[in-house]
Amino acid sequence: MEYQFAFEKLNVWQNSRELILDIYKITNTFPKEERYCLTDQLRRAVISVASNLAEGSSRTSSKDQAHFTNLAYSSLMEVLNQLYISTDLNYISHEIFTELKIKISSIANQLNALRNSQLNK
Repeated sequence: MEYQFAFEKLNVWQNSRELILDIYKITNTFPKEERYCLTDQLRRAVISVASNLAEGSSRTSSKDQAHFTNLAYSSLMEVLNQLYISTDLNYISHEIFTELKIKISSIANQLNALRNSQLNK
């Protein structure tokens, strides 16, 4: 088996990658005029969740790692807010919003647990 970096072993990182795919699929259906607005904002925010986990895993101190986990959580909340806006604008259905919110809640719980673990080292 090939070498895995620390972040690749995190279930929360793997789940955030799945959320990235979900966000890309739904934003492909957004109106063209949203391409440089809400679509890009959503995509950047969701990518930031996984990217902050990866970057944080390279830090040597637990406090630094927890800081990046906190940034990932903040980006996740940005995604949730933008999904509310997307629903308000009727770009996504309430059903899709609910499915995504369940995934986001699960990732949020994982991020909180990871941050607590990092801070208690």
